[in-house]
Amino acid sequence: MSSSPGLTLSSRHVSCKTPPWAGLSVLLLAGFVTIFDLFVVNVAIPSIQTGLGANFAQIGFIVAGYELAFGVLLITGGRLGDMFGRRRLFIVGMAGFTLASAFCGLAPGTDYLICARILQGLAAALLFPQVYASIRVNFEDNDRRKAFGLLGMTLGLAAIAGQVLGGWLVHADLFGLSWRIIFLINLPVGVFAILAARSIPESRAPQRPLLDWTGVLLVSCGLVLVLVPLIEGPVQGWPEWSRWAPGLALALLVLFYRQQEQRRKAGKWPLVDMRLMANGNFSLGTMLVLLVYSTSSSFFLCFALLVQTGIGLDAFEAGSIFAPCSVGFVLASLAAPRLVARWGTSTLFFGALIYAVFIAIMIFQVWTSGSELKPVQLIPALIMVGAGQGYIMTPLLNLVLGFVEEAKSGMAAGVISTVQQIGAALGVAVVGILFNGALSKATDLSQAGQYTSAFVAGMLYNLAAAALICLLLMILKKMQRTEN
Repeated sequence: MSSSPGLTLSSRHVSCKTPPWAGLSVLLLAGFVTIFDLFVVNVAIPSIQTGLGANFAQIGFIVAGYELAFGVLLITGGRLGDMFGRRRLFIVGMAGFTLASAFCGLAPGTDYLICARILQGLAAALLFPQVYASIRVNFEDNDRRKAFGLLGMTLGLAAIAGQVLGGWLVHADLFGLSWRIIFLINLPVGVFAILAARSIPESRAPQRPLLDWTGVLLVSCGLVLVLVPLIEGPVQGWPEWSRWAPGLALALLVLFYRQQEQRRKAGKWPLVDMRLMANGNFSLGTMLVLLVYSTSSSFFLCFALLVQTGIGLDAFEAGSIFAPCSVGFVLASLAAPRLVARWGTSTLFFGALIYAVFIAIMIFQVWTSGSELKPVQLIPALIMVGAGQGYIMTPLLNLVLGFVEEAKSGMAAGVISTVQQIGAALGVAVVGILFNGALSKATDLSQAGQYTSAFVAGMLYNLAAAALICLLLMILKKMQRTEN
């Protein structure tokens, strides 16, 4: 839910006499729809599965395809805004996002929907960096803090709305559109944002960075070859191509590393300055971000399948039960900066511990209840899982970016924001293997029993990741003490 500001190079602009608050409302609207579409799909997945006959791998691609496309083009989207103007790229990104949303809503089949979701993610990657960059360059001092505070609140509300409003839209079956309405609702919003974009002051970087399309291609192909076998391989029985694809992915990522170093040494602007990874604190922090976000989308997806397909709740009931988790997230996110400022970043360990403990409690509740599970009983654990996650995420991003010198903060923020999306896609892929594997083995159980068994199996990854997060935070704390 959180992404870091600072995706772009520093900018020079003409200061406005008054901050462009009208323009901010348009930027907030854009931030809302991109995050809304990240979360709303989870409550609609069972309906999509029924309507289009999607298998489990295709479900994974519908969720992870958006996140992967969003992640791999995020840094480039920021650079394009630097070069050609952030308002211009905002309009291009919003137009692409609106068009892709129409393709999603009108998709005649699952494969078509997957392609449309990838296009939607690519458009979001052009759009989203302009939101942060435009706030940075058009607001100053206290106004900037207020603007970013409003943005954070908006993104939090988007996550809640994705569960509750999205669930209601699917349940209400407006105009007989079922799940399609969650995408088609973006059309009037997108048209309004494009028309209102004139209230956003135009800005661009004083020095235009060169685009590294070769680097984008190498890292994109490498990541696709990592994730596609994890999602598609189990459904096809791990065919030959799914076994050699990871090796090819590794070769492409090594080639990406060397190509980035060559660009840096030649005095060209690399997509990623690999010297960032030589910073032990930053590298460990990046791994923490990857793990935290890998537990996010996968949890939402598994919970939606459990309570809707397994237990039989409709989308609105499922979203309403899950909403307290988002409320816990938002409240903890708001409280975390003050608590961390008072007690220090070491308190992140306790947030991670709460996260791990209540994931374990939820797994135990589902496992012991089995087919007799009543989802409302999970609400207290859901609140605490959301609170633990919310307490970790925002302070963790600030902590990791603090390990990097100011001159490289923009690039570091771009790397971290990309890792957030890649981590989310990776988590969906890995949990999908466990969830689908358990589902296929539990054929002797009732449908509710099958899905509770699958949920427990899938969430074992999240529990292991949360435990590893606690361990890495302890190591990071020790590293900082040694350096001091």
